[in-house]
Amino acid sequence: MKPESQNPKHPTPHPSESSLIERTLAILKPDCVRKNLTGEVIARIEKAGFKILAMRKLRMTRDVAGGFYAVHKGRPFYDGLVDFMSSGACVPIALEKDNAVADFRALIGATDPKDAAPGTIRKLYADNKGENIVHGSDSAENGRIEVAYFFAEQEIG
Repeated sequence: MKPESQNPKHPTPHPSESSLIERTLAILKPDCVRKNLTGEVIARIEKAGFKILAMRKLRMTRDVAGGFYAVHKGRPFYDGLVDFMSSGACVPIALEKDNAVADFRALIGATDPKDAAPGTIRKLYADNKGENIVHGSDSAENGRIEVAYFFAEQEIG
């Protein structure tokens, strides 16, 4: 009898297939950078168990911001969002963790800080729904797409 890992009917799953490790993208938005909160927010992210795979500080052009938020094109808030995201430096961060998307969204809180749970990043630091400190991917699939928008695979460690 073959060991289970060599049995084609019962192969041993690849580690990435058997775990819930996900990638998600965080962007510390221009208001976060302007308020000098990047270190505090990154510390909270790391304390919550996220592994930082890649990170950089940059200023998005309107084209880059528009491309990133293209899914929202045509919505009433799109132009304001693109203007805001290209208004100053931001910090995209590729993160990894079990259940990264759901855990990160819980860590940052609701989009509108007045609706965010106590202790969440947006409740603590955001001024309003439009300037809410941080972006987080909304699904595992979008997490992979969004990470790839800012980081080539060889940049991720």
